[in-house]
Amino acid sequence: MWNTVAAISKTDYRLFYGFGAVVLLSIITAVATGFYYIAGLPALLLLVWFTMLDFRKPFFLLLACLPLSTEIYLPNGFGTDLPSEPLMVGLAGAYVLYAFRHPRFLDGRFFRHPITLLLLLHVGWILVTTLTSSLVFVSFKFLLAKIWYVLPFYFLAGLLLRRPSDVRQYFWWVFIPLLGTIFYALAKHSAYGFSFEFVHKAFHPFYRNHVNYAAIIALFVPFIWFVRQWYPRYSLRWLLLAGALLLMLVAIQLSYTRAAYVAIFIAMGSYFIIRWRLMRAAVAGALVGAIALVALLAVNNRYLDYAPNYDRTITHTDFNNLIEATYQLEDISTMERVYRWIAGFYMSKDKPVVGFGPGNFYNFYWPYTVTSFQTYVSDNPEKSGIHSYYLMTLVEQGYTGLFLFLLMLSYVLIRGERIYYETQGRQQKQVVMIALLMIIVISGLQIINDLLEVDKVGPFFFMAMAILVNADLQNRAFSDENQVVD
Repeated sequence: MWNTVAAISKTDYRLFYGFGAVVLLSIITAVATGFYYIAGLPALLLLVWFTMLDFRKPFFLLLACLPLSTEIYLPNGFGTDLPSEPLMVGLAGAYVLYAFRHPRFLDGRFFRHPITLLLLLHVGWILVTTLTSSLVFVSFKFLLAKIWYVLPFYFLAGLLLRRPSDVRQYFWWVFIPLLGTIFYALAKHSAYGFSFEFVHKAFHPFYRNHVNYAAIIALFVPFIWFVRQWYPRYSLRWLLLAGALLLMLVAIQLSYTRAAYVAIFIAMGSYFIIRWRLMRAAVAGALVGAIALVALLAVNNRYLDYAPNYDRTITHTDFNNLIEATYQLEDISTMERVYRWIAGFYMSKDKPVVGFGPGNFYNFYWPYTVTSFQTYVSDNPEKSGIHSYYLMTLVEQGYTGLFLFLLMLSYVLIRGERIYYETQGRQQKQVVMIALLMIIVISGLQIINDLLEVDKVGPFFFMAMAILVNADLQNRAFSDENQVVD
């Protein structure tokens, strides 16, 4: 026993002195070269070490970083979100290593679930369209980003978010930093008199724009609504959540984001659709309505009747004027979206099966634009995308890619409604409802935005899907137990 203790002590000393040497070398190198981020290497090594021991804590740390992350632009057109994206990559790698080393601890039913299979089919088609891409390197970057979203936020989340207590922990890890960024944004925005004209400046550095800010808040409104009911009325946490709910509604109003307003109303309506078991009809109606609208505008080029007046389509600095300009088709952001959507429609006719490749809309859309829909910002200095995830999927992955994504989304919603009614227990049912409403809010936001690969939104989509699968598996296990007892 004494030899064992001595051996352990020697190992501890070696680790201690080795880590101390790394700290000193990192600081000296950072000062000598001027690359001060090198000084953070010891912290990174510690995080890797903890991840190897237990990736549960780094996973929840990643969740806490989602509202706090900031977008960093790197040379040669690269960019990343710090600190969230390196954590995603690290946890994706940790999950793969865990899966190879401990396959017996993984639930095979999770991998065989239809939602998992549809997700893998969706990602598999992205791989196919990457290989056929017009610019393979750009598409390969997109594919990698997709993989390190899906691995930690779907597969690892499926391993860690199995019980309502896990979901409660997930909520608090995101909610507290999110609340901090809201206070920061409101305080900064107040210095500008809550002016719509300076709304983008208020959300830096945590949010790229007001859409990302409003989107993550809109996602958490239904979450807070139900989590509030998990605590005794007028308890400290209940009061905190009730106050936060009001604060978030105010924050959405002051973000001046039209899509967030619509998403909140969609969530409210969807709650009753799920309760009244109308999801099949709602999904079918949405698909038929979208097809009918496209067909109506395409016949005899009727969409040209809605071409804007170039001189009157301007950026508005007053939100009330913006709302009025939206339905009069004179708002520059709305009409610039239409300008790109029309280009996307013509692009899809050129490559209908496999598209231009993931991430390639910006690189190829110029020749397909219609000049009568051009606006003052059509030169697109930000190199932004098509501003509709569904159209982006159509352009970059073809009709096959769009069909697979819509099939996955439709199945998740319809199966999710069934999971809700099969789930036993009030809190468990509320967890399923939360997951469904988060997916619906994100799906609504995706109509006029492309946010599924944005770290403020995309992670919650995949985690919600994982929560639904786990609830379904638990329902099946409960049903099997009852059959055995009978």
